[in-house]
Amino acid sequence: INQVMKFIFEDLDLHYSLLPTRDAVGTFRTRQGNCLSFVNLFVGVARAKSLNPFYIEVTDYTRWNHRAGMVVSQRHIVAGMYLDGELKTYDFLPYRPKAYKKFNPIDDVTAAAHFYNNLGAEALMDGDLAKARELLTLATRIQPKLDKALNNLGVVLARSGDWDGALATYQKGLALDAANPMILTNVARVYQQTGRAGEADKVLSQVEETNNTNPFFYVYQGEVALSRGDEDKALDYMVKALRLDSEAPEVHVGFVKVYLAVGDMEKARHHLERALQLDATNPEALRFATMLGK
Repeated sequence: INQVMKFIFEDLDLHYSLLPTRDAVGTFRTRQGNCLSFVNLFVGVARAKSLNPFYIEVTDYTRWNHRAGMVVSQRHIVAGMYLDGELKTYDFLPYRPKAYKKFNPIDDVTAAAHFYNNLGAEALMDGDLAKARELLTLATRIQPKLDKALNNLGVVLARSGDWDGALATYQKGLALDAANPMILTNVARVYQQTGRAGEADKVLSQVEETNNTNPFFYVYQGEVALSRGDEDKALDYMVKALRLDSEAPEVHVGFVKVYLAVGDMEKARHHLERALQLDATNPEALRFATMLGK
C-alpha cells in the first residue's frame, strides 16, 4: 500500500480537475481527474499489486448542482481497503478536511453505474441532451437502484418536454428513497411547469423542513430566488447558508452572484477571494475571477 500511495500521490503528480470524469487509464495519461477518476486509478493500481480495494459512497452534506431550475445529482466516491481489520479510506478532494457522516461500500457494478451517471450529468450540464440521455439510460440499466441516475434521467426528460416521462422516472427514484430532496425538488419543478402550483408548494415545504441544516440547500434556494429577480430573498438564503457553513466555497460563490446582481462589486470581490482561498479549483469561482479580472 505504501508503494501504491507513493506512486499515485508523489510520482504521478496528479492534479485535481472537476471535469471530465476519467477512467483509470485516462487519469494516468492526463495526470488529472476528479474524485471518481482518482478512485478508478487507485483501485486499478492497487489490484494490480494484489491488494483488495473497493469503491465507497460517502455521505456528507448534499451538494445541490442547480441548472435551469432543476437539480443534477452526483455522489462523492472514495477508495476503501481493510488493513489489519480496519477500514481505511483514500480521498482526492483539493480543499479542507472532510467529515463524512456515512460510508457505504459498493460493488464494481454500482461503481460503473456511478461512472456513467457522472458522464451523463456532465453532458446534461453541457446541454447535450441526446448524449446525456444515452449515458444516463445506460447507468440505470447497469444499476436500476441508483437514485442519482434516475434523478438525472428525469431532468433530461423534463428538459425535453416529456413531463409525464420525467415524473414516472422520478417516482422510480422516490420508491428507493421517498425523502430524496433533489428528486422531490425536481418533481416540484415539473408541477410548476405544468400549472400544478399547489402541489409544487406542498412538495417544496416538505423539502425545506428536512433540509434546514444543509447549507447547500439554501445556496440552491438563493439561486432560484435570484433567477426570479428577488435579490433580497436570495441574500437572506445565502446568509442562512453562511451561518451553517462558512468554510464551503459554494456558499461564497453564492454571495458573489447576489452581490454582482445588486452591483456591490466590493463585497462580490471579497467573497470571490474567500471562495478561491477555500478551493482554488472551483470552476464557478474561476469563471467569476476571469470575469472580474482577478
